[in-house]
Amino acid sequence: MKLVIFGLTFSSSWGNGHATLWRGLCSALIRQGHEVVFFERDTPYYAMNRDLFALPGGELVIYADWSSVQSKAQREVREADAAIVTSYAADALAATDLIISASRTLSVFYDLDTPVTLSRLRRGDTIPYIGERGLADFDLVLSYTGGAALDALRDELGARQVVPLYGHVDPDVHRPLEAASLRQFTLSYLGTYSADRQDALEALFNAPARARPDLRFVIGGAQYPQDFPWCPNIFFVHHLPPTDHPAFYASSRLTLNVTRRPMADLGWCPSGRLFEATACGVPVLSDAWAGLETFFTPGDEILVARDTADALAAIELSDAELERVASAAREHTLAAHTSEQRAHELIAAVSTTLISPPREMEQV
Repeated sequence: MKLVIFGLTFSSSWGNGHATLWRGLCSALIRQGHEVVFFERDTPYYAMNRDLFALPGGELVIYADWSSVQSKAQREVREADAAIVTSYAADALAATDLIISASRTLSVFYDLDTPVTLSRLRRGDTIPYIGERGLADFDLVLSYTGGAALDALRDELGARQVVPLYGHVDPDVHRPLEAASLRQFTLSYLGTYSADRQDALEALFNAPARARPDLRFVIGGAQYPQDFPWCPNIFFVHHLPPTDHPAFYASSRLTLNVTRRPMADLGWCPSGRLFEATACGVPVLSDAWAGLETFFTPGDEILVARDTADALAAIELSDAELERVASAAREHTLAAHTSEQRAHELIAAVSTTLISPPREMEQV
């Protein structure tokens, strides 16, 4: 099967969660025998922080502007079995028009930011990657978020067929590091700064660090403001490419996941960090949100904290208990949450839609 994708970025993992997901998914699709072409506009924001320059086994098209690539995009879409446009793709509206007009090619929209999309819609804000007709013209809509979000995409944006396609991890990139000497910190947190995560980060990371000045804590990420409430025992590592994530996770006994507020409010929207850290064999402490138990069993495969006291209690757990949780979570992740598994799910969703009745002709 040939897939053409118009996405935010594949080449730069800086300040976004899309690139790591697409790298794992595209690699898995190619290993499974599918052809992949990925279109990405060459924006300065990502060009200055590019950490990958090609799609091995496929084609990465980095273009200056839509007019310069439109002819190639048309050719590739005409030859494709399915064409996908994603949330926050730089030329999403132009790509949508192109995809919808290609009658023999299955049209797919993949919302990797469903909570943000629905929040903007309900506030009456413009959604730059969805046109005036919403999602009604797509044959298939994929959502990074499950649960009630699937109904909302149908009811509020007109999607006709919606399937969840959750986060995942490439275990060839995210894997355990054996050296126990790497564990220099008690608790780590990896993530780009976001104001809507700050209350939870304060309760589950900063407050425990202040309460335990005898322990070492570490944050890795980008865009942290100068007025972030650092304290002497919190260390900082600037943005790390995905290949450096395993060493970062291995540097601590326990790593924290904090879900962005719109994601937590909607539920059923697992951060990719959950799958990365568990694949690396590191125990995870997560904030609480609806649907978490769909992905990991609280207490057995993941630790959950609702306040500072819960976070401090997790820190006090023995090495043996943390190892038990980490081992169970890694086993579950490798069985159900790999890029290979998601690639199979994507192809199954596309194949099912391809053999379904053709889309109805619009009444005029």
